[in-house]
Amino acid sequence: AQQPESGDKTLSPYFFVRSDDPEADRLPLKSTSADVNIAGVIADVKVTQVYRNEGRNALEAIYVFPASTRAAVHAMKMTIGERTIVAKVETRDDARKEYEQAKQQGRSASLLEQQRPNVVQMNVANIMPGDEIKVEMSYTELLVPTDREYEFIYPTVVGPRYSNQSAATAPPSEHWVQNPYLHPGEAPTYSFDIKVNIAAGMALQKIVSPSHNVDIRYAGKTGATVSLDKSESSGGNRDYILKYRLAGGQIESGLLLTQGEEENFFLLMLQPPKRVKLEQIPGREYIFIVDISGSMHGFPLEISKKLLKDLIGNLRRTDTFNVLLFAGSNSILSEQSLAATPENVAKAISVIEQQQGGGGTELLPALKRALSLPRSENFSRSVIIATDGYVSVEAEAFDVIRNNL
Repeated sequence: AQQPESGDKTLSPYFFVRSDDPEADRLPLKSTSADVNIAGVIADVKVTQVYRNEGRNALEAIYVFPASTRAAVHAMKMTIGERTIVAKVETRDDARKEYEQAKQQGRSASLLEQQRPNVVQMNVANIMPGDEIKVEMSYTELLVPTDREYEFIYPTVVGPRYSNQSAATAPPSEHWVQNPYLHPGEAPTYSFDIKVNIAAGMALQKIVSPSHNVDIRYAGKTGATVSLDKSESSGGNRDYILKYRLAGGQIESGLLLTQGEEENFFLLMLQPPKRVKLEQIPGREYIFIVDISGSMHGFPLEISKKLLKDLIGNLRRTDTFNVLLFAGSNSILSEQSLAATPENVAKAISVIEQQQGGGGTELLPALKRALSLPRSENFSRSVIIATDGYVSVEAEAFDVIRNNL
């Protein structure tokens, strides 16, 4: 049995031919290439693929791109012979009507649809025998470092997908899982090329590709161009993987600037140190807002008491804190935050322990009072709210917080 895909990742795009005789109606991939520009944590990828109708019939095919939820397709263009089709965004119903009308009139047409948050497909009608199709697709993908290592993956292999429905009973939106794929050990029948430009904003170190032979050329400390070695022209039988790290064990920062036609953009990169020393941690202030209303009576309030005893009891002596209790009205432990001395911690825990729970849940006045408390220089403030959340003012509460950040 085929196993389900694990994790959330971008998979290779492919054509699925709608035909009862796939042997006679062939639409093989001839070449694929990718130009990748990485700016900070954003990879902008342009994929170019060439297919050819080597069968004897006009075809309708579906171009499928299964992406991760961190990827966003922003442009798609197909050139079929001398005809060019550029995808445009419309409502699904309007787009489907236009596509069906063009298809019935015998015109080449395509339809780009998103079947789920991470699967985009484009239907293409009336691909004539001998037609060559050039697909150009652009998407951006967010790179999330793991253990300080950045990893970019360009998928070249279409993996088998598990589905618990038979082909006869599966709805149209699930037919995309019925994809062809290259079996292990098979040589690809198309040429493959990829080029990656990295503008990291900070000093690069240790660029490697564990999947392919590559040539790396550095452009200063913060940039590099990674090209595929000539020996890898048939390297499309495995996913392309590129890994790199940012240099330095200290706090690093870098600024990337891009000038657009109507707007200008910047990307600020901040890299934390490998280990944070105690003296690098700023002063910390904690404001605890505790719900003691009627809905908190009993078990919920007991859980809050245990939580707060653990939190307040483990503060550092250099930390400061305050406690604001609220129900129909509110009261505060001190008009200014207190140092987390054993005496102050014991006083706060004693006040919390005496609460029983009763009255209304006037969250907004409590939030406003806590956010208006005087602040100390060079202290990082965190506000922690312990409540069952049973209020009808969620939107107003978020507005208060947003406007006081």
